[in-house]
Amino acid sequence: MRRKILVTNALPYANGALHFGHILEAVQTDIWVRFQRMRGHDCLYCCAEDAHGTPIMIRAQQEGISPEALIARTAQEHRQDYDGFLIGFDEFHSTHSPENRRLTEELYVTLRDAGHLRRQVVRQAYDTQAGMFLPDRYIRGTCPRCRSADQYGDSCEVCGATYAPADLIEPRSILSDTRPQWCDSEHLFFRLGDFESMLRVYVGGGSLSPGVRAKLDEWFQAGLKDWDISRDAPYFGFEIPDAAGKYFYVWFDAPIGYIASFEHWRARHAGAASSDDVFADYWRSEQRSELYHFIGKDISYFHTLFWPAVLHGAGLRRPTAVFVHGFLTINGQKMSKSRGTFITARRYLTRLPAEALRYYFAAKLSGGIEDVDFSLDDFVARTNSDLVGKLVNIASRCAGFIERGGGRLAEALPEPALYARFAEAAERIGALYEAREYAAAVRDIMELADAANRYIDQCKPWALARDAARAAEVTAIATQGLNLFRVLMSYLAPVLPQMAQQSAAFLGTQFTDWSAVSRPLLGARIAAYQPLATRLDPATVATLVETPAPATTAAAAAGAAARPTAALEAGTTAAGTAAVSTAAAVISIEQFAKLDLRVARIEHAERVAGSDKLLKLTLGVGGEQRTVFSGIRASYPEPERLIGRLVVLIANLAPRKMRFGVSEGMVLCASGETDGVYLLSVDTGATDGMRIT
Repeated sequence: MRRKILVTNALPYANGALHFGHILEAVQTDIWVRFQRMRGHDCLYCCAEDAHGTPIMIRAQQEGISPEALIARTAQEHRQDYDGFLIGFDEFHSTHSPENRRLTEELYVTLRDAGHLRRQVVRQAYDTQAGMFLPDRYIRGTCPRCRSADQYGDSCEVCGATYAPADLIEPRSILSDTRPQWCDSEHLFFRLGDFESMLRVYVGGGSLSPGVRAKLDEWFQAGLKDWDISRDAPYFGFEIPDAAGKYFYVWFDAPIGYIASFEHWRARHAGAASSDDVFADYWRSEQRSELYHFIGKDISYFHTLFWPAVLHGAGLRRPTAVFVHGFLTINGQKMSKSRGTFITARRYLTRLPAEALRYYFAAKLSGGIEDVDFSLDDFVARTNSDLVGKLVNIASRCAGFIERGGGRLAEALPEPALYARFAEAAERIGALYEAREYAAAVRDIMELADAANRYIDQCKPWALARDAARAAEVTAIATQGLNLFRVLMSYLAPVLPQMAQQSAAFLGTQFTDWSAVSRPLLGARIAAYQPLATRLDPATVATLVETPAPATTAAAAAGAAARPTAALEAGTTAAGTAAVSTAAAVISIEQFAKLDLRVARIEHAERVAGSDKLLKLTLGVGGEQRTVFSGIRASYPEPERLIGRLVVLIANLAPRKMRFGVSEGMVLCASGETDGVYLLSVDTGATDGMRIT
């Protein structure tokens, strides 16, 4: 049955850059949306800039620009970062929009006329120098419970106590560093208690995870408090129609931005005749469509109590479910600018590929509210092992055999039962995606990838390829391998949409139908294989949280010694590139130990068209496959004679993109002034993958 689904994630606030926490949530949401579309469902994905509030007003004043200019600039930056991480919004709008003003006023009037609002005089902090009432977070002082200094006006980060700003010891305004005065002002309150019975039924009806329901039970037991939905001027936002000088609190109009974003999409895509029906389908009926919000646990109170109550009180549908995730930590610590662990989306995108992070987050996310840790070392190890060493390895080691056999897949699979095992996993893995148990799905997929690599290792097509009479058998094995890769890529398409698109072009297929894996791809012509992923460089990953130190004498010496390595990797044959001469800079044993030297087996070797120096080597390294371009063509005019030889590979060099492809390491050679360049061999008894010590 085709489902009609509307999905949102929390709106990013328009006064700062997107960070890893934003990206974690957007990736979680985007994966789920892409999966639903592969299942054939009608799934809309809407989001917007959260553009109102005191922080934006203050930030704009500090920069000497208007709030409108600030939110326009920030929105453009946010869109670029979301695009960089392949987040596929159908609509990305703004809460500072005509649609949101209209909807906010309509919901307000409906709630007011139904008696769900009341007025009350409140006593609050006022900064006489800044000329404005202060939000709780704009007041700091000493915690009244633990006496910790410099704490926020609503809670203590040291002992966790919550309190009123007036309870702070020696409170100060963060705007003027003056002691605030306490003044009375009339505010508008939403009667949340009017909806307690409805909310208890709603919360208990499966719309929330057990962890979130347990927290809500605490709030119910403490009693639902009415919600202040107004703020005093000056304030950047929408003025309340019947309350001059009062503005809607950002948390009232921000979630209404979900509807406004949908409305903006509807105006551009829905026909005039069906326009009202489309709105009713998504926002008035809980039977004709599904509505899901992806949010962090820090804003669950607003989305699971206030928001459903506002919607219900305004005659609109409530969310089908609110999916709440935990916080993100970096190397086990909270994100912190002072510790260097506050990682922005832009900082990452200027250094590393987006899909590596999408995959890593998927491999860590579950359907619960547990916190997610981004470990730099684990990120490098998991990405290089899973994406490069397992997934892409299958395609790269099989494609060459098909290409040399005429470029067409075999007409039958040699192991149909193995393919059936892979295809039958579709429903199990699909159920995990549906439940947002991405980590479990990734584990299942990688177990299948291990099975595919074992199959290829057992069949040894590189050995069979030496006998021309067995060419058809080699093609059949490679066809089996590529079909297993196709299934795995289909299962990972929601996580790796760009790699899926590249794989689709390579295989001449599409990854848009979840059920397509039920039929193998046979007899089809495939395109020349292009590298789909490269290994992450640990040094580059480290710069996400570390400020590069100034170059020292030792570091400069190490860099000088490393330059010949890079030269050989690029395919040059200058004398001395394989070894540091006695005149080269001295490096320490610790610096040398950073090289990961491995035994590698040459599975295939061929000349590189367009180069008179390079050979393209396909290396087996303990079940993984690497491509290395080496400038040894003059010394080995018959490259096929190299197949089966064991060589020494520097395995932890950063991949190097060349005109002919990506070189994923360097093989060690010996050279003289005039005698050419020759591969270093490994003694009898060694096997590929062994570490050289």
